[in-house]
Amino acid sequence: MNNNTAASRDAIRKKGIYVLPNLFTTASLFCGFYSIVASTKALFELAAITILVAAVFDGLDGRIARMTNTTSRFGAEYDSLSDQVAFGVAPAMLAYTWALHAFGKWGWLAAFLFVACGALRLARFNVQIGFIESKVFNGLPIPAAAVAVAAWVLLFYYLGREGKFTNPVVLIGIVGLSILMVSNIKYYSFKDLNFFTRKPFMSFVLIVLILSLIVVEFQIMTFTFALGYSLSGPAWTLYKVSARVYGDAKARKVARLSGKR
Repeated sequence: MNNNTAASRDAIRKKGIYVLPNLFTTASLFCGFYSIVASTKALFELAAITILVAAVFDGLDGRIARMTNTTSRFGAEYDSLSDQVAFGVAPAMLAYTWALHAFGKWGWLAAFLFVACGALRLARFNVQIGFIESKVFNGLPIPAAAVAVAAWVLLFYYLGREGKFTNPVVLIGIVGLSILMVSNIKYYSFKDLNFFTRKPFMSFVLIVLILSLIVVEFQIMTFTFALGYSLSGPAWTLYKVSARVYGDAKARKVARLSGKR
């Protein structure tokens, strides 16, 4: 038994790791770390941009691993650790140095709540793989929450503002994003989208139009998409609840009318 265990451990050590997808994960981790450094130097726009770049690398590493058949448990664990830095610590640091520091202990508590909820979100995602529908995420994904914070900062400077932003709405927004990450609200995952199959012509036109708007008004469109996606989960949940309540009420009404007859 001991010999078999030792042999299996040796086999694991000799397997090594896949370089290409883990390079993209490392690039995402680097961007997250650089964002933290930029935040400490009050370079808030640069810190926000590097979080967005980290999100791009994070989206590519998994797709490349699946396309090249180089997925591994090591890559999944490394990706989670990288996400915690790039999309947990980095945006929390950005939010704190940009706005939350003005609220004293409540500010750093809100920033810590974002980090803690991000870690919980990642841990729950890892243990729920294979148990929940792949078309949806259970709770707001941590990269989406990080992009929302970064987009908020970029929009602030795009509108001509300077320095730091000490409005309480930032405190409320960070707490709200934290709660959404650990909630059971379902979010569309976009995993069923396949750009390698034939699509209607108007779909291609729509994609070109959206990309053009992003290029022309990058800050506005990024904030719009980030805010829209963050609110899409609660909106869809409210719609389903209201539809269920309306359906139950209609069924009871029909039952009463049938009874009177």
